[in-house]
Amino acid sequence: MIKITLPDGSQREYEKGTTAMQVALSISEGLARNVLAAEINGEVWDASRAIDTDASIKLLTWNDTQGKSTFWHSSAHLLAEALEALYPGIKFGIGPAIETGFYYDVDFGDREFSSDDFKQIEDKMLELAKRKETFERKAVSKADAIAYFTAKGDEYKLDLIKDLEDGKITFYSQGDFTDLCRGPHIPHTGTIKAIKLTNVAGAYWRGDESRKQLTRIYGVTFPKASELSEYLKMIEEAKKRDHRKLGKELELFAFSEKVGAGLPLWLPKGAALRQKLMDFLQRAQLKSGYEPVVTPHIGHKQLYVTSGHYEKYGADAFQPIKTPVEGEEFFLKPMNCPHHCEIYKTKPRSYKELPVRFAEFGTVYRYEQSGELHGLTRVRGFTQDDAHLFCRPDQVKDEFKKVIDLVLYVFGSLGFNDFTAQVSLRDPENRTKYIGTDENWNLAESAIIEAAAEKGLSTVVEYGEAAFYGPKLDFMVKDALGRKWQLGTIQVDYNLPERFELEYTGSDNAKHRPVMIHRAPFGSLERFIAVLIEHCAGQFPLWLAPEQFIVLPVSEKYEEYAKNILESLNNSDIRGLIDLRDEKVGRKIRDAEVKKLPYMVIVGEKELESGTISVRKHGSVDLGSMTADEFREVLIKEITV
Repeated sequence: MIKITLPDGSQREYEKGTTAMQVALSISEGLARNVLAAEINGEVWDASRAIDTDASIKLLTWNDTQGKSTFWHSSAHLLAEALEALYPGIKFGIGPAIETGFYYDVDFGDREFSSDDFKQIEDKMLELAKRKETFERKAVSKADAIAYFTAKGDEYKLDLIKDLEDGKITFYSQGDFTDLCRGPHIPHTGTIKAIKLTNVAGAYWRGDESRKQLTRIYGVTFPKASELSEYLKMIEEAKKRDHRKLGKELELFAFSEKVGAGLPLWLPKGAALRQKLMDFLQRAQLKSGYEPVVTPHIGHKQLYVTSGHYEKYGADAFQPIKTPVEGEEFFLKPMNCPHHCEIYKTKPRSYKELPVRFAEFGTVYRYEQSGELHGLTRVRGFTQDDAHLFCRPDQVKDEFKKVIDLVLYVFGSLGFNDFTAQVSLRDPENRTKYIGTDENWNLAESAIIEAAAEKGLSTVVEYGEAAFYGPKLDFMVKDALGRKWQLGTIQVDYNLPERFELEYTGSDNAKHRPVMIHRAPFGSLERFIAVLIEHCAGQFPLWLAPEQFIVLPVSEKYEEYAKNILESLNNSDIRGLIDLRDEKVGRKIRDAEVKKLPYMVIVGEKELESGTISVRKHGSVDLGSMTADEFREVLIKEITV
């Protein structure tokens, strides 16, 4: 017999070889119908896989992130089965689950393929799903795996097998389809009730532009048709909120092929929005003891060799800038932290001065692959609201907690109230991606975990998501549509102070190493603004709106009165404009609504005679007649709140 420990701590005994599905059935048939997979001693398994030792078990359903991931990965296999049935001889790359569904990379050979083919594939997938095909797991030797895919003529699977260890290779089969896969999978295809293929794109094999470009087919599936309907409604709403669409309509930013891909141009209204965000954070930083600094857009190559950025990112960065001096090379800066380390070193530091907090809205440059560029969320030049804190080891936790407070203040002020704090740690399987000693990493990881716990944050741990120089606390924010975005980040770093030989004189008159905290509440202004646009559908909080009101004279006769109203309000540091076009007032109102201007001030004969204005709020809310002073108070009250 083996002991099975359930999430509530209770224990039950079962015969050796019992499966998670059998455990679920012993609890209730209703539960068993909803089980998609199981977490066995922290590892996700098929619900049908035999358990041979004592184990802690968590049954995973659609309501669990890992349950959804298993469901979507199985759906990728169902997609591949349908494709192979419809297009015999095609070849397959990889087909993972992603945050919102799944994709499969496919080589169609000489066949043409487009989204016009989606309906046929969806129908085939539903046909296969209704057969309730079970997912069968089979361990195979490396030689047998190579033989199978050699016979099938699938070079992409052979390329993957090359890197796998013999004795740890598994196949999964459902129906007539067999795939190289480590799993896990759902019990059978019958739980997949609703299917939608969403997009088709190109993807280089293994992300290498020198290799063949495959066709990447994206999709999403659900256990209920009603959930697909809700998802499609959300997608339609997301299209309306797309920051690229709204950025153009609201005249916030643009891109130019002549300037270069991934290099945004901020238009006057967008620049005003950026400035308001920077002013807002700058005021909060100054109150918290930060000192503003400014550093160049480039740095000597040796700076980034010292920091480790050249070793980790040099090959994928913008190429060096050569000077007339033989062998001298500069780089567009990919990070602000090496520059701030050099500022710290400009004079001797005492333990009494620490912590030192340097803050900069610093623009950095990273050569993202062209296929990865996406509006403002993935660009090649972006501005980080960067700060670096240099403190004594005994100050790390308190400083980290103060930064958490600042991040929460920023999020709360902008309406991002639904978020998860992600503790991003090293990949335990691959330490070569990181610099520094295990001792320093353990200290840094402990500081983050303890600080987050003491602030009462709801946290999740993700291995492999740390920066190469230290662990992070990343803030994963949910927007109005329930989508998750990584925005603010805080990082503890014992390594860069060593690499730059940073020191302070302690109370014992000896030299000591400071600890460095990296933090960026916005993350990057570009990405933050993109998420903010989509979160609020372009209807910014009044204090942040580039233009807070527009004055609409009903005809040319009232333009002078309209100008006086505008001047009066603008003198109160309230931002507005006037529409003097020769258009009917109805058209002006409609245009102001499209531009999402918070307030419309309408003036005509009645208003001129009474010395008042008629006020209309965005969304067709009529606030009636009032004086300019009363309107000013309305705005000031809303801005203050």
